[in-house]
Amino acid sequence: MAVSKRAAFMDQDYWARPVPGFGPMDASLLIVGLAPAAHGGNRTGRMFTGDPSGDFLYRALYEVGLASQPRAWARDDGMELYGVRMASPVRCAPPDNKPTPAERDRCSPFLREEISLMPNLRSVMVLGGFGWKAFLPLLGPERPKFGHGVEVEMGGLRVFGCYHVSPHNTYTGRLTQEMLQDVLKRASA
Repeated sequence: MAVSKRAAFMDQDYWARPVPGFGPMDASLLIVGLAPAAHGGNRTGRMFTGDPSGDFLYRALYEVGLASQPRAWARDDGMELYGVRMASPVRCAPPDNKPTPAERDRCSPFLREEISLMPNLRSVMVLGGFGWKAFLPLLGPERPKFGHGVEVEMGGLRVFGCYHVSPHNTYTGRLTQEMLQDVLKRASA
């Protein structure tokens, strides 16, 4: 059980363990995030579930035909992903919701293993600069610069950069639904 709960979720048991990837292992697209949100994935036990970042991402996935519904709120809500899987470089909710490079490095073997178990993986959409820095070393020594909409070929994969779906980016308009859906369409094509 998580020690620090938000008042709105006081009556809920928190998952409070490493959060596994979500979606089919035979997916051709992998979305790489940062880490579970303290009151989202850490609470529900599923990536991008039960928080504003997830609401924004699942809406876009639904709009482009990659998810069964536009919102995810619990592990048993019926959400299905089509041809896409989600994973993160850091598997546990970090203190102050800010993962450190040390946490990223400790968890990187789990992301590497997950990728190795995806036989049909063709493209990866990486959310944010931290995720970009965490993911690229798994593919080789190259370090292309992160940017929204950037597309590079690495390790036999098409890798796409996308601003993170955090409220800071979405509430300010730095990342819009149209921008996110555009990258999702390109990455899943």
